[in-house]
Amino acid sequence: MKRNAHVALVTCFHDDESINYDATRAQARRQVAAGNDLMVCGTNGDFSALTQAEKIRLIEEVADEVSGRVKIIANIGCPSTYETLQIARAVDGLHLHGVAVITPYFIACTQDGLERHFTSIADAVTTPVYLYDIPARTQNHIEPETARRLAGHPNIAGIKDSGGSPDTVLEYLEVARDVPGFDVYCAPDHLVLWGLEQGCAGVVSGLGNVAPDVLAAIVAGFNSGDLDAARRAQDNFAGLRKDLYALGFPPALVKRALYMNDPSVGLSRQPALLPDPQQDKAIVAILQARGLRP
Repeated sequence: MKRNAHVALVTCFHDDESINYDATRAQARRQVAAGNDLMVCGTNGDFSALTQAEKIRLIEEVADEVSGRVKIIANIGCPSTYETLQIARAVDGLHLHGVAVITPYFIACTQDGLERHFTSIADAVTTPVYLYDIPARTQNHIEPETARRLAGHPNIAGIKDSGGSPDTVLEYLEVARDVPGFDVYCAPDHLVLWGLEQGCAGVVSGLGNVAPDVLAAIVAGFNSGDLDAARRAQDNFAGLRKDLYALGFPPALVKRALYMNDPSVGLSRQPALLPDPQQDKAIVAILQARGLRP
């Protein structure tokens, strides 16, 4: 099976913090040109700072721009099942590869509560549903046994693991081996090649916004059997991750690094990272060292 990489696309903003849809479309085209698939409204897309109407339009805009050329997964998860259902129904029928449903945040959930939440979404739409686990941000974790029960649902297609624990990825992969049609997507950028080697169907990368060609080279090397090329690209990617993320909150650093090469992406909505001359200087040095600065 050919593996693929989804880039968790940044959302571009004007100076007044309104969404710059044209610039976001341009970023989508840039990823397509590199050979990457897309995830819209993910963590690197500032989804938690977007209104419901903005999320729906953003998904529509990106789908209109690149649908049919690449696979698009859209994160539609909200704290409540009620609002998640509203977005799910609004984007159902856009010919998405799937909708990712991040675990509810702020609201502490039991495993039974999570199961009801995801089942309600999967029952309501025809678009395949992907579970989205990122406990460091939501404080709610999908236990492997819960994932196993949910994997039996005919409209739940897999899980995106952003927890960063190799052990959890392996536990989810055990579910995938036992339940045909349930795919595991690995998200941490330092685990791209490792995840593919373990059997993940693909990866979802935030850092791919900054280095789309490097990410694509990892996956292309793996798919072609050129593991030496894949490892070289992974080493470069992991080094970029280590250097950049040492400066602060990863999604904000990804956006700022991209901004240093292309100001059209804008800043993030407040209270996200604000420009800092010393930090910007460090970011530029990192990009230059990796051959990523024009």
